[in-house]
Amino acid sequence: MIEGWVTAIETMPELSAATAALTRRRPEARTASAAVSSGLSFARFCEEEALVRSWRRLEAEASLPMQSHAFASALASTLLADAHIEVFHIRRGDEVSALLALCRASGRFARWTTVAAQQVCEPDDALYRNPQDARLLADAIVGDARAVELDRVPAGSKLIPALRAALKGKGWMSVRPATPTPTISLGSRWKDPAACFNSGRRSDFRRAARRASEFGEISFEILSPGPDEFDALFDEAVAVELRSWKREAGTAIAADRAKENCFRHYFRSACERGEFRIAFMRIDGRAVAMQMALETLGRYWLFKIGFDEEYERCSPGTLLMLHTIGWAAERELNAYELLGNLEPWIALFWTREQHDCVWVRAYPFNARGAVALASDAFASLRKRLTRA
Repeated sequence: MIEGWVTAIETMPELSAATAALTRRRPEARTASAAVSSGLSFARFCEEEALVRSWRRLEAEASLPMQSHAFASALASTLLADAHIEVFHIRRGDEVSALLALCRASGRFARWTTVAAQQVCEPDDALYRNPQDARLLADAIVGDARAVELDRVPAGSKLIPALRAALKGKGWMSVRPATPTPTISLGSRWKDPAACFNSGRRSDFRRAARRASEFGEISFEILSPGPDEFDALFDEAVAVELRSWKREAGTAIAADRAKENCFRHYFRSACERGEFRIAFMRIDGRAVAMQMALETLGRYWLFKIGFDEEYERCSPGTLLMLHTIGWAAERELNAYELLGNLEPWIALFWTREQHDCVWVRAYPFNARGAVALASDAFASLRKRLTRA
């Protein structure tokens, strides 16, 4: 049925002319850009050690830890093991000057998506040295003639205007606000984090600490473990999360073996680079709250949190977060990044600061673009009707 519909679409005068023009231009465009742009499967890209090293050097331009080769590698071997991952990249001599890893399912009409968005719902962006390289990268992506779906891209990304320019005369693009990520801009005042809150919140912190002391002796630790210590500490943190509401909700890491393997792979690689941080609040030596985070790019990136519900009345997760915020400020980090979504409890209790993100959809003037646009329009209509 879809094939017949696509055939009908392709016979429409406007789309037919646009598709024919794009088809005529594509070989020429690829020839013109072959010296600087390329697309390789992730597996093929990783076979060339020089390319991997160049990706890692390019991470100096990153604004997110999700832009790293290590993050893509963890996803490729676990949650995205069945997906096709393509690394679109620009080379200048022996160096990669721009790249973006995108994934898709198999099939003629499958669209490209960022590797971080679909599986772990985190923001992602291209890596590039300058706007010119971002534009060359956008040309390479658009030249593949598939629809592109970018769910959470930083609003200031140079990839957005680059894609818009690359699509001119070749497709249509939609950009809308997306879920932002919460952040706390640190400074010397955050070395005493409780003092940064109003009297009501300070009272809440003191009450939680008193209740915790009723259970036993309180201690905090923030560790940067070596590879030989990693697995035992990771398993302890996962066990804490399983003793929370996340187990029944199915959102605990251990509830999904592929997700657990993904984060184990990623955090172990961060451990080897000296970036992994694992924090615990303990009562009489028992871990009652945990955090798994990265210290990189001058920031503290909070990926996973959890607490033992048996100790819920003393808010161990809150007390641990207060402690790690102060620790990050003492280390003179620039910000405390909560990642995930700007959920009500974060805005209510911790911060209203945020990094704005946008939702991007790019539809080429061809059958693939038409099918993607029709599918998205139908999904939007169905959502509105459901709300009505």
